[in-house]
Amino acid sequence: MSQLVNEGFDCTGIFDSHAHYFDTRFKEETEGADVILKRDVFGRGIDGVINIGTNNENSRICIAQAQKYEKMYATVGIHPEDVGYCKGSVDEELAQLCELFATPDIRKKNKVVALGEIGLDYHYEGFDKALQQEYFDRQLDIAKQYDLPVVIHDRDAHGDCFETVIRHGGVRGVFHSFSGSREMAMELVKRGWYISFSGVLTFKNARKCVEVAEAVPMDKILIETDCPYLAPHPYRGKINHSGLMYLTAQKLAEIKGISYSEAVAKTRENVRELFGV
Repeated sequence: MSQLVNEGFDCTGIFDSHAHYFDTRFKEETEGADVILKRDVFGRGIDGVINIGTNNENSRICIAQAQKYEKMYATVGIHPEDVGYCKGSVDEELAQLCELFATPDIRKKNKVVALGEIGLDYHYEGFDKALQQEYFDRQLDIAKQYDLPVVIHDRDAHGDCFETVIRHGGVRGVFHSFSGSREMAMELVKRGWYISFSGVLTFKNARKCVEVAEAVPMDKILIETDCPYLAPHPYRGKINHSGLMYLTAQKLAEIKGISYSEAVAKTRENVRELFGV
């Protein structure tokens, strides 16, 4: 039924800054997200999880999941790959989105800590660049209005993503599962942005990713799963979950020349600083 890896490694203290436990793969290919979260995530000592929404529908699911677990938080947003599937106008979709965090009380109840996953994705043919850009710009404006950090998705759109966030001065956040250049990462860091690394950091062909991790200072680094995707080596291609993050933390520690416990503690501190949790 499942390719899920159930090794019982102690993950005490690790904070997963980017996960998608609403994803249907957990239901279709495993015992379900609740089982995984109880047994393989919080059951292994994971200190926290940011559950990341990609449209209005699954953002509500993210909120419902976060409300069930003390150490889970939610983000809400409209992903660039989802913009073409939105049923309403841009105004209507963004109005629905804002309802999920419109007041401090609603934000606290829904455990919403950021706006995301938002950004640009030019990977697949047929994307609507103008529509992606409109959603991206508008959501960055909303983030500034509500003083929320943002979670940026950037795939094959490095130049446009960089220019867009620079144009929206005063917005803070993280570029998740970073795939850009060392130079781009350092320019973002200079402006206060965080850089997050997924299991890709452990891949044997991830030379560029490793070079970026070498350059970015530890006080601007997060780690994540992007689960159920991007499982770290040697489980690449299998369903990912937060209980495998020790492999990413180990690789980061090796790259930075620090202890595993230092890598875990500092990335956890960074998540808490950015998202206020």
